[in-house]
Amino acid sequence: MQQPSVIATIQTSYNVLGGVECIGDAEAWIFGNNNTITQIDIDGTVKETVTTACQNGPDGISFTKTRELIYSDSNSRTVNIVRQGKSETLITTPPGWIPWKLYSTRAGDILVHVHEEELSYNRKNEIIRYKGQEIIQPIYRDGQNNPIVGDGVCARFMSENKNEDICVSNIYLRTVVCMDRAGRVRFRYDGSPARREKSFGPRGIVTDALSRIIVADIHNNCLHILDQDGQFLKCVDDCQLEEPSNLSVDTRGRLWVGCAGGKIKVIQYFNSLLTKIVKALATCQH
Repeated sequence: MQQPSVIATIQTSYNVLGGVECIGDAEAWIFGNNNTITQIDIDGTVKETVTTACQNGPDGISFTKTRELIYSDSNSRTVNIVRQGKSETLITTPPGWIPWKLYSTRAGDILVHVHEEELSYNRKNEIIRYKGQEIIQPIYRDGQNNPIVGDGVCARFMSENKNEDICVSNIYLRTVVCMDRAGRVRFRYDGSPARREKSFGPRGIVTDALSRIIVADIHNNCLHILDQDGQFLKCVDDCQLEEPSNLSVDTRGRLWVGCAGGKIKVIQYFNSLLTKIVKALATCQH
């Protein structure tokens, strides 16, 4: 890994960023504290805007396997898909459960973090794996009956690694949990190897072309980088990140980090030539 450097700082129109999802090598879809989802480029230029019916704004966004934009709406209990600029209902969550964060896997499944409708600090949370509109796997506890998702009011961020592991970031439990395709826990990471001053505050989570896991730590204004087995590699703490909470990786291997005040910092954190080699090898394998 090279010395991380900020190659762009984007001031968005949102006071609070709810999510950042890269598409291609220099663009991303973002949303915040109103009912729009906006596509911007690395210069901050708005390319497209989708207006939703979400009363308080979307709760999560992702892309399907065919690169269609999807978003969750807590008021209607739906996950919606955008086609030709118009929204269609894709999933309706079970009665009493509200959709929040989303993640679309390489196989085309959609992971939906849902929480109980009841407003309680101890409300239940689950991750539901959908194939189309069919529930194929609810995720709540591991084989030893320990919580994977846990109770509480905070969003759970999700990402899939190249080996199909699902990584879940949980600020309520102050931990990252990584499980295999069957839902068996492979490891937990609590931030202690990084030796930060404050308690671990995991938020956004992504994986990169080399199967590394990157986690935003909102309490310590840094990023934790792990290998695919949960071993701590490095902390990115020298890019003046303010309350990093959302992460995405573009096709050039650059991190887009959503921070306080609606800012996005684009960070080059390892050699771009290596990214091209990895992508070329993956193409040859297919």
